[in-house]
Amino acid sequence: MYAVKEIYYTIQGEGFHTGRPAVFCRFSGCNLWSGREEDRHKAICQFCDTDFWGTDGVNGGKYEAEDVARICSELWPDGKSSKLIVCTGGEPALQMDEAFIEALHRADFEIAIETNGTLNLPDGIDWVCMSPKANTDIIINKGNELKLIHPQKGITPEDVESFEFEHYYLQPMDNPDLVENRIKSINYCKNNPKWKLSLQIHKVLNIP
Repeated sequence: MYAVKEIYYTIQGEGFHTGRPAVFCRFSGCNLWSGREEDRHKAICQFCDTDFWGTDGVNGGKYEAEDVARICSELWPDGKSSKLIVCTGGEPALQMDEAFIEALHRADFEIAIETNGTLNLPDGIDWVCMSPKANTDIIINKGNELKLIHPQKGITPEDVESFEFEHYYLQPMDNPDLVENRIKSINYCKNNPKWKLSLQIHKVLNIP
């Protein structure tokens, strides 16, 4: 059984697939923070802005792999276009396994994962987006997309630019200093063109 916070159909708002329709499957649980506000001060990642606690979100619950595939297929508006599922969290690598991947592939989904890179990934994932966090042991050092929240105390673009990813993104940290963080990220990308800017367009446009 997989503990899922929510499953919903939307538009990807950040990174390489910005603008692409996708079903998001948000897994419950993370290895860097419990998800409870009272524990945030002692979390490894203290800036997370996502609610991944429990299974009480839209289409949330505890499911078999085939149940997740069925729900995702029912949310997709037609059977013709290329179907994308973004597995996120929390940390999806805590739960995703080959049975889950096989079920989604049978339903004709391209499978993307958004991971913090501290856990091994099962085979068969089609798109790996790794978002490194400071003070962690990163073991996923190659994939499709590296997306670094910036500026982040304890980790810089220089620390991870030697990894083997196809695309490198800086995403301004969404906190009270967001405007300044955007300027810093823009200037870094201009001075280091290996990096591209990722903005959270779903927040700007108020897309769920």
